[in-house]
Amino acid sequence: MQHEGIFLPDDEVLAMRTRFLIAAGALVLAGHAHAQPPSPLVDAEWLSDQLGNDDLVVLDVRSSIDNGGDRASFEKARIPGSRYSSYTDAGWRENRDGVAGLMPDIEALETLIGELGIDNDDTVVVVSAGTGATDFGSAARIYWTFKALGHDEVAVLNGGFAGWQAQDFEVASGAYDAPEAATFEASLEEELLATTEEVEAAIETGETLVDARPVDFYTGKTQSSAARAPGTIPGAVNLPHHDALVERDGAYYLEPERLKANIEALDLDPEAPTVAFCNTGHWAASGWFQLSEVGGFDNAAMYDGSMAEWTQDDARPLQLAERGIVTVGEAVE
Repeated sequence: MQHEGIFLPDDEVLAMRTRFLIAAGALVLAGHAHAQPPSPLVDAEWLSDQLGNDDLVVLDVRSSIDNGGDRASFEKARIPGSRYSSYTDAGWRENRDGVAGLMPDIEALETLIGELGIDNDDTVVVVSAGTGATDFGSAARIYWTFKALGHDEVAVLNGGFAGWQAQDFEVASGAYDAPEAATFEASLEEELLATTEEVEAAIETGETLVDARPVDFYTGKTQSSAARAPGTIPGAVNLPHHDALVERDGAYYLEPERLKANIEALDLDPEAPTVAFCNTGHWAASGWFQLSEVGGFDNAAMYDGSMAEWTQDDARPLQLAERGIVTVGEAVE
């Protein structure tokens, strides 16, 4: 081949064409990359590098649980391209049979997720406000919901939106238009949901029960309005949801090394069946996430109904620091 006075042998021409096609293909793939999270807990730098990738959905779930977080605060400042769904108001949880905060049925969640423009091929990064330890549970609970629905391509942004801002990453603002609806099909992963009957069996077999509430709830000194009685489930150990979260520049981050130390202090077995619970399955979602997704517990589930459901029956046992084992009925009296 001769071009502008330069002669190139046919094998070199073929090699050049091959390199060109490979490079062109790489550019095409780069424009349609799938943003696979490196771990269940991602940082702002990783997310910033992934913005603009196809099949990436940044889901902002700020709500009234975050001291004023709502759609208005989302429209005032948000991660570019993110979508909004209120953790408390959009339908991620429901009250049923006198129990607060339960997971809705699959069909309702399929509709909710589909209306956010999320399909089964999308990678979802859940973003909470990042303004407190309790707020981390919003992201963890929605993460758990996606996992329970059989959707594994999901992650939580460590530090939430507050961390994103504190690290000076780009912020967008303005009116939010909901995306075009998509089709999301769920397949329930029952092993992630512990039932009351399974918790009762765990007491008998000595399986690991982890109370993710602050210590005053665990001992029975403080009682949630969602539960009929104070105390914890007999045999449970206490791994407070907030102990592994630290504040930096106004944002709260989960620290894996601190979590590891907390788990080791309790001498928990990461291979043993483990159930996390709290009052209504919110702090428990943080506990489950910390154990399963960061701590390496391969057989961890969450008791969705938690103490709100456990205390519905007067005959069920409770453990109180000052009274020992009593029934719910005795604790209520």
